[in-house]
Amino acid sequence: MEDGELVGQLTRLGLTSYEAKAYLSLIKRDSYTAAQVARQAALPRQRIYDVLGTLVQKGLAVARPGTVVKYSATPPEVAINLLIQSHRQELAEMERGARSMVETLQPSFEAGQAHTDPLEYIEVLRDRRAINERFAELQSSVKREILVFTKPPYATPPQENVEGLAVTLTHEARSIYEFGVFDDPAVSEGVRRFLEAGEDMRFVPELPLKLVIIDETIVMFGMEDPVAGSADLTIVVVEHPSLAHVLKTAFDAIWNSGLTFDQAYDRLVSRRAQTA
Repeated sequence: MEDGELVGQLTRLGLTSYEAKAYLSLIKRDSYTAAQVARQAALPRQRIYDVLGTLVQKGLAVARPGTVVKYSATPPEVAINLLIQSHRQELAEMERGARSMVETLQPSFEAGQAHTDPLEYIEVLRDRRAINERFAELQSSVKREILVFTKPPYATPPQENVEGLAVTLTHEARSIYEFGVFDDPAVSEGVRRFLEAGEDMRFVPELPLKLVIIDETIVMFGMEDPVAGSADLTIVVVEHPSLAHVLKTAFDAIWNSGLTFDQAYDRLVSRRAQTA
């Protein structure tokens, strides 16, 4: 084994690199002066006494008094066992500390399990950024089906909803839009891209609220504050299959009353162009 590997092994056992190099030099002769160890191990002279003193303290070397103090290495079998024993003691102390932590934390954990939020399946969002992020998460979580009342103000306009377009390509997607999408060419072109990607869609004069139903399990809906009359939305996310089932029934009823893209386009755009 090369000296570099030995230094690495000794540092893993708890020595510093200087201590490891000094010990490897000491074992090559019966004894060395501090200056000889520094030269042999290529260590700084100003550090060598501290390094040798630490090796003596750890039991890996002994100092021989005399006119000039000399240092000898402890036999490797003894030295390595001392290092291992030190790690065993540290590990035993860690285990005792860990058991104490478990005993301290367990009662709080058990008490916490008894306290659950009765409405933890309901999430309320008001910040626009949080709404956008949550909507993106819900779109990416679709396993089978997504149903949407697409109503302004949009969290993400249809022409910018790249995540939704990707979902449409791989899942069943149905959306109901308001006739107003044809008032903005950019929005209507975005809707057309969803149609081309495979989304089924219908158009109605007005939708009652913003709504997303995912896999008949999760519902996301939002309405303007009827008292304050603010344009800001409060969005509610509810994971409740029964609610999702009821709202899907309402979705299907409005769906059946809606127009297809071609029907709505002919009524609202083509005829408008003819009368202009």
